[in-house]
Amino acid sequence: MGFELPYGFARDHGVLVAALGAEHAEVLVREDVRPQALAEVRRSLGLPLRLQRVPRALFDARLAEAYGGAGDSAAEIVADVGQEVDLDRLMTELPAVEDLLDTQDDAPIIRLINALLTQAVRDGASDVHIEPYERESVVRLRRDGVLRDIARPRRGLHAAMASRIKIMAQLDIAEKRLPQDGRITLRLAGRAVDVRVSTVPTTHGERLVLRLLDKQAGQIGLDGLGMAPDTSAVFADLLARPHGILLVTGPTGSGKTTTLYAALQSLDAGRLNIVTVEDPVEFDLPGVGQIPVNPRIELDFARALRAILRQDPDVIMIGEIRDLETAQIAIQASLTGHLVLATLHTNDSAAALTRLVDMGIEPFLLASTLRGVLAQRLVRKLCPDCRQPAAPASTTRGWEAGQCAHCGHSGYRGRAGIYELLVVDEGLRRLIHDGADEDRLRAHARAAGMHSLHEDGLRHVASGLTSAAELQRVIRA
Repeated sequence: MGFELPYGFARDHGVLVAALGAEHAEVLVREDVRPQALAEVRRSLGLPLRLQRVPRALFDARLAEAYGGAGDSAAEIVADVGQEVDLDRLMTELPAVEDLLDTQDDAPIIRLINALLTQAVRDGASDVHIEPYERESVVRLRRDGVLRDIARPRRGLHAAMASRIKIMAQLDIAEKRLPQDGRITLRLAGRAVDVRVSTVPTTHGERLVLRLLDKQAGQIGLDGLGMAPDTSAVFADLLARPHGILLVTGPTGSGKTTTLYAALQSLDAGRLNIVTVEDPVEFDLPGVGQIPVNPRIELDFARALRAILRQDPDVIMIGEIRDLETAQIAIQASLTGHLVLATLHTNDSAAALTRLVDMGIEPFLLASTLRGVLAQRLVRKLCPDCRQPAAPASTTRGWEAGQCAHCGHSGYRGRAGIYELLVVDEGLRRLIHDGADEDRLRAHARAAGMHSLHEDGLRHVASGLTSAAELQRVIRA
């Protein structure tokens, strides 16, 4: 694709140079293109134009494809930004961002932040870390769960970078002693991207972490989670029950929210009243009432749940059970005929049972309400372009990571889930009621047919989707 036209011109006038030849230029034009715009393109290129008119949706898609990966990297722009930045001028001249690719005439610090966010979206990063140290700052992207450095701005640039991001997130730029949280809504080549911003003070300046949520990345259904067929069938059966509690557990970044969203989308939102309480709401779900918690006005999980129960819900999703009060309301909701979906931070499925008891939930109440616990992790998928057979001396058969440009020389591209589904049957219910320890609970579930996270991961190793080394890394973590 050609990039001779500025992105803003191409977007606003509906003209995209697809290819340049010796005698003419291939140009895609939107349905509403004006003759004046074509005349300007013809004058700029100095070539006759061969036009192809396309519908607006197709034009927008081709525009995003052509310009989405364009532009300098953050590291290249860092090298061009001067040591000194006029912060007073910066405060008064920072425009609102409409599209990250509209950077041609912006100040260097603005182009730097836009390039950083563009690179993060283009690379499929989930988080951006901007960390100040004594002599320099470090910018890192988390891609497929692993952090890597992408730029090392000079120490003098850090305050300007932090101020720019705080203005975009509508935070108090004068407050540098306390943590702050905010949100930025961006567009990249017309694609909406939501960014959650967190700042904390350190000895060398404010540390920022940006969590990227691509609103158009597409919602994954249950069949897209990659569960083993038997696990998926049992999980769907648990979702079909009219009441009870279904938990999804795992550490931060293990895909719990994605699983819950997939579960909600499998339900009939037209027939059921589905309400969620989240911190924050990550994606909009059609037909689902979503409530973001707001600690500033004392709207926490417990208070929101009490209000929801007066809204005649059928299904309630709780973003996270963090305390006894939230757990008790979830138990009460399930006892009064509601299906409750929630996340909990534990290492595996059996640990979730003892965690709730440790919180203060009575074992007999847990035994009568809990239907199942799904523990999960995410493993990196081997890059299909450079994976290679495991060495003959390897203790496990399968494939190993290689290195190529397609995966950034990491050997991996994308992630897949591994799952451990504990179903509360009659025998497990008695054990919970009698206060059995975690080992006995786990042993009963294994005897009833539960596959551990490691065992589920081995199917991905056997199929060549991931490596034995990656599975070991994730399970040990």
